[in-house]
Formats: sequence, structure tokens, C-alpha cells
Amino acid sequence: MHDTVNIYSQKPDFDTMGGRLSRARDAAGLSITELARRLGVKNSTLQAWESDRSQPRANRLAMLAGILNVSPSWLLYGVGQSPSDESGAALIDALTTNLLRLRRAHEESGRLIAQLERELARATRE
Repeated sequence: MHDTVNIYSQKPDFDTMGGRLSRARDAAGLSITELARRLGVKNSTLQAWESDRSQPRANRLAMLAGILNVSPSWLLYGVGQSPSDESGAALIDALTTNLLRLRRAHEESGRLIAQLERELARATRE
């Protein structure tokens, strides 16, 4: 029996290219800053791609696909395997990583708030 299923016989992902890019970045556990640095582009450039205001050139698209472990055709057209198709464990890992990063940022902002409050109290006493 021949297997006639190919990427074009699957239901395509009808999200926009920017939406697929954002989902793949989240699944990879990368922030916009981290991915932009790895690609050698500005944060604003990556944000423009994710919000569908512009699209990456072919060389950046190939780099994106490689870094995010998805195919260029999935990024562009939603055809092929999405990052969430691979396993629920990858999604859970990405969510856990993002949660840990958010907790660290929350703790750091708490420390900064306390420091600013001390400095403000000291400045008002003088």
C-alpha cells in the first residue's frame, strides 16, 4: 500500500504568517529580543514580521525556519507540520520556560520598586 499523504493533503494553518511566526517563537521558548539577536535584526523588525506589517526576506526566512525548527513553507503558507503538532511536551516546556522567565522578571521588578522607594524616602528626608 502506498502512502499518498503529503503536506499538501493536510489541512493548512489559516493563521497569518506573523501569527505562525509568533507561535513558533513561543513554542521554541524564545523572546522577541532573543530571536532578534540570533537573527541579527532589530526587535522592531521582528515585531513588524509578527504583526504582519512586513515579511522577512528569503535569507532571514530560512534562518527563522532553522532556528524555530519549522519549515519555511509552514511559516509562509501554513502548509506542513506546525510546532504544536510535534508534541504537547514541547509546548509544556515552552510554557514552563516562559513562566520561569516571567517569575524572575517579577522578582526583579519587586527589587527595583523597593530600591526606588528607599531612594525616594532618602531623597525626601534630605
